[in-house]
Amino acid sequence: MRAFLRSAAYRIAFVYSAAFALAIALLGLIVFWAMHLAFERQLEGVLRDEASSLVLEYRSDGPSELRGAIAEREAMRSSNALFYALFSPDGRRIAGSLRTDRPDTGFRTITFIDPREGPDRALAYAVNLSDGSTLVVAADREQLEQIDKTVLAMFGAGFAAIIVLGLAGALLLGSYLRRRLGAISGAAEAIVIGDISKRVPIGSRGDEFDRLGGSLNAMLDRIAGLVGNLRQVSSDIAHDLRTPLARLRNQLEAGLREGAADTAQQEVIRNAILRVDEVLSLFAAILRISEVESGAVRLGFQNVDLSDLVRDLAESYAPAVSDDGGSLRWTVEPGILIDGDRELLAQATINLIENAQRHTPPGTAIQVTLSRRNGGARLLVADDGPGVPAADRERIVQRFTRLEGSRSTPGYGLGLNLVAAIARLHGARLAFGDNAPGLVVTLEFPGVAA
Repeated sequence: MRAFLRSAAYRIAFVYSAAFALAIALLGLIVFWAMHLAFERQLEGVLRDEASSLVLEYRSDGPSELRGAIAEREAMRSSNALFYALFSPDGRRIAGSLRTDRPDTGFRTITFIDPREGPDRALAYAVNLSDGSTLVVAADREQLEQIDKTVLAMFGAGFAAIIVLGLAGALLLGSYLRRRLGAISGAAEAIVIGDISKRVPIGSRGDEFDRLGGSLNAMLDRIAGLVGNLRQVSSDIAHDLRTPLARLRNQLEAGLREGAADTAQQEVIRNAILRVDEVLSLFAAILRISEVESGAVRLGFQNVDLSDLVRDLAESYAPAVSDDGGSLRWTVEPGILIDGDRELLAQATINLIENAQRHTPPGTAIQVTLSRRNGGARLLVADDGPGVPAADRERIVQRFTRLEGSRSTPGYGLGLNLVAAIARLHGARLAFGDNAPGLVVTLEFPGVAA
């Protein structure tokens, strides 16, 4: 039931079905009330005509003939016939078998004593005669009530059938809408995780969903073309610049090997080589990020023992952190497997450790923790350094972003950007928090196999 309530397709279908059922119910009540009034007016007409006929006999032949006419009608009365009563001016019943109190003139609902059923209700029509007596003609309301019950029973059965059909129609409509919208959503989710070749399936009907899918596919084709052109331009620029820079570096190395006597010249050459190496490493990082963001490496995903990977990296980097005056400790829960690329997962972990090592003062303690969390894996890299202001935590994953406190350290602001790209590729959530003091970086991976 919760799945139905969370689904907009099913909510729309059920709301439409409920609105249709409510409209049918209101229409049925209106028709029933109109029919009830019509039968009641018809019964009133019968009573009025019968009373008028008896009044004519009274006027032509007198009270004695009126009582005789009443007795004659009651003698021929069937089970569904009318009831009669004639009341004297003082309110006594002087003719007829209708046992009730004298009603006021006009149409009235009265209670009378039915010879078969006891107290019962009837619709009565009372007329005052010229001698002060009152003539009453009544009809048992049981027949009218029986008609009402029959109509209500038929309407209830029909309404129940409409509800069942409406629910079945709502389920079919909701399923159809959910299936068509799910196809669009599935294509969008595949594109989000890097498969930009995914397209919305289109049927042969040519309906609104097919036209929407066609428009989305055309848009995606255009976006894919633009992204491909941008990636190609970026790669071409990087490759084109790497070639002359590599040649420059080789020439500088050749000049250095020739053993020039000028010490200052050799120092300049060494510095130039270092700068070229920095530029080459920058282009390599940019190309690596572009490769990860393209999603192509996802095709080679396999089961990775994240526990062994994190433990090995922590053991490898602990001496380097210790040499810088800090400490690196780790707590790794064994047997955690995820679906991913081992090299990229290692790169992300290394970047987080190096980031904590590089941007904290000597003596900083770094803690790496890997554990199971909500059916997934959670990797924490925390330090007790100066931390990152809350206002800057969202932008430190952007390319070439460096905070004021980090400008004196080597780097180009691409390490955390690569971590963010790797996290998106693996469907992981990357978050930054306050370690009080220091910074804590969280990577939460889904789909952990026990």
